[in-house]
Amino acid sequence: MQALQLDAIGQSVILREVPAPTPGPGEILLDLRAAALNHRDVWIQKGQYAGITLPRTLGSDGAGTVAAHGPDVPAGAPAVGARVLINPGQDWGADPRVQAKDFTILGMPHDGTFARQIVVPARYVHPLPAHLSFEQGAALPLGGVTAYRAAFTRAGVQRGERVLVTGVGGGVALLALQFCVARGAEVWVTSGSDEKLARAQELGARGGLNYKTEKWATDLVKQAGGAFDVIIDSAGGPAFADLIDAAAPGGRIVFFGGTLGPISNLVPGKVFWKQLSLLGSTMGTEQDFADMLALVEESQLVPVVDQVFPLAEGEAALRRLDEGQQFGKIVLGIS
Repeated sequence: MQALQLDAIGQSVILREVPAPTPGPGEILLDLRAAALNHRDVWIQKGQYAGITLPRTLGSDGAGTVAAHGPDVPAGAPAVGARVLINPGQDWGADPRVQAKDFTILGMPHDGTFARQIVVPARYVHPLPAHLSFEQGAALPLGGVTAYRAAFTRAGVQRGERVLVTGVGGGVALLALQFCVARGAEVWVTSGSDEKLARAQELGARGGLNYKTEKWATDLVKQAGGAFDVIIDSAGGPAFADLIDAAAPGGRIVFFGGTLGPISNLVPGKVFWKQLSLLGSTMGTEQDFADMLALVEESQLVPVVDQVFPLAEGEAALRRLDEGQQFGKIVLGIS
């Protein structure tokens, strides 16, 4: 079968023929129809990720159909021919508060979804919501479970609360926006692109500001009519101090990334005097994933797909992601 593989750090991915996988006990073989990109694919390509083993088929998100069952697949698993998607987070462990040391994400250290077929333990294969295409379904798993856990399991977003989602345009931030709107929160956003701010309002954002403008945090609080109960961030860095100022007393700031680097200018008094909660979050439990899918089905939510590339053009897709051009998820179509 064909797979898109990375042979060495700093090199382009290569489409090549590799042996087709065979399902073992408790496993399901999938014919993949679409796979979505995540920033971790770019970080692995650049060597900015722990535990890299090469060559490797990258890709964490995938949707397709069930091709075959291995021995001893549990009753109730999706039938052969069923439309499905994959939970990419595996072996979370027994403690729902934090992942175990054996927790892994599909695509490193194990081969991922940038291929025509993949074998996955049956417990991580879920029915694809009927209202979603394969491309839309592939855009959901990693970003969806990350956004859901950050917003609800960790930050506990409630109906009517004022929420700020930073850096809208990326897949996780857009899903966080859509999820919070679906749950009845009032959501504002930031972006470095005025066009992305306008598109976010089409998805339900009440408003937003370009973070490149001076005093954006103060002005956004005025625009929203008050400080924010919850702030969902993936950047960190020097701008995190602005989030502290924009948070309401008793507010919660949850973050799942640090693209702008360390938070070095935080003033402790602003945190403890306002009784703020700073919450770290990453990926999610199997229950988080199931609850996320339930919300998607209940609200008939559709993930935003930026662009679909053929599998053979995977390197071009990775460069588009690396350059930050996208609005939504970049997807590889697999025929």
